[in-house]
Amino acid sequence: MPDAVPDTPATPDRASEAPVPARDASFEEHVAWARAVPVVGSDLSPVAGRVVEDPLPWDYVALARELVASGRGSVLDLGTGGGELLSTLGPFPAGSAATEGWAPNLPVARRRLEPLGVEVRPVEGDDEQLLPFFDGQFAVVLDRHEEFDPDEVLRVLEPGGVFLTQQADSRDGVRLSTALGSEPAWDPDSVTLDAAVEVLREAGFVVDAAREHEGLRRFRDLAALLWYLRLMAWQVPELASLSPEAVARYEAPLRALHLHLAAGHEFVDEAPRFLVVARKPF
Repeated sequence: MPDAVPDTPATPDRASEAPVPARDASFEEHVAWARAVPVVGSDLSPVAGRVVEDPLPWDYVALARELVASGRGSVLDLGTGGGELLSTLGPFPAGSAATEGWAPNLPVARRRLEPLGVEVRPVEGDDEQLLPFFDGQFAVVLDRHEEFDPDEVLRVLEPGGVFLTQQADSRDGVRLSTALGSEPAWDPDSVTLDAAVEVLREAGFVVDAAREHEGLRRFRDLAALLWYLRLMAWQVPELASLSPEAVARYEAPLRALHLHLAAGHEFVDEAPRFLVVARKPF
């Protein structure tokens, strides 16, 4: 399953934004704002306070930072986005690296991470889960919301190496897809904690921790919701461009959502998460 809402901090290099429309501004003003504000890497700060998720009962950032600083050795971050989160976890051990599968994110991630000593490598197409690294190259593999191949993760980890992953359960976003009359981008039962634990154990990992969280995501205005769909382009691919044709096709459900939000209500979607810590045996 592709990346869900990233819990990353604001970045200072984001382009300036258009004024945020009032919740009850016109439909057209909300669409115009969502088109005008740039999507940069995985930076969610343009919609801070307007797309809100329930807090997690664990702290992925603290766990990841502890592993980076543990002295175990080089670190690999899967699906780094624009490097927003990873860049906050340094200093990094020599030989650390990151992967990214969405081409527009690559220059953003390289500008942010390469000065910190982190090499950024692309992964593409059908080979996106194949990792372009040697066997046993890393002591730690981090993965926040990126799809992974457990055999590949095991291969690039050294014996005793640790894999930390936080994933979005595949029920994420189902209510919004339904409200828009769009087919879910993935099977809602395809990515679960139980399934992740099973495939990791089958690959040869020892699972040390497994936790899940039944969270919710709240949208507070149409402009924020539309901009979110640009960032999460895979959820409703036809709407990701916000082209006039795409907006026209979805205009009826979008206007219904706008009326609901403009009246002061929220649109509440599912945002379940799970966390796994696993290690490669010696």
